[in-house]
Amino acid sequence: MIESKPAACHFADPAVTHALQTLAPTPDADPPPLPSDEYWMRQALALAERAAAAGEVPVGAVLVRDSACIGSGYNRPIATHDPTAHAEIVALRAAARHCGNYRLPGSRLYVTLEPCPMCAGAIVQARVAAVIYGAADPKGGACGSVFDLLPADHRFNHRTSCTGGVLAADCAELLRAFFRARRRGGSALGSAPPASPADQR
Repeated sequence: MIESKPAACHFADPAVTHALQTLAPTPDADPPPLPSDEYWMRQALALAERAAAAGEVPVGAVLVRDSACIGSGYNRPIATHDPTAHAEIVALRAAARHCGNYRLPGSRLYVTLEPCPMCAGAIVQARVAAVIYGAADPKGGACGSVFDLLPADHRFNHRTSCTGGVLAADCAELLRAFFRARRRGGSALGSAPPASPADQR
């Protein structure tokens, strides 16, 4: 059962958490407008910056339902020694724990990079209603760039709608800056050691 007020996001920046907690309307006041896709993508970008600062490929994800964040995450495969710890998977796990259910119908996943096939499979299993992503992934995207799993593959018993290109330039530039810094042998947004060149998302 989801709380009526916005839930604190797992791994969310404190400033992001504060902003989410202030979304509930105050008594005798007009309710605030619902957050836009760009609003939630900016929260995902803030998480992607945390990944970059830790030496991880900068991808962030926020899962939203009923105008509340129910889970969030950023890339952590290097830190956790876990090849499945993509931002989307981390966010799905956090949301499932928060909701007490691995099914997350009616939710929308905001992610800074087009999901890969592994994440697309998890999104289908979780019954996520929609994916909104920033930059396309020409090397492994599963929303039409390379694979067409979401939403086009009719063999799945659940269809997830997809919208790409939300703050695409900002999302792509964060990735480009990270890899430029890594090629120079430094970290992108902090003092953490760079990831191995072999570690790609």
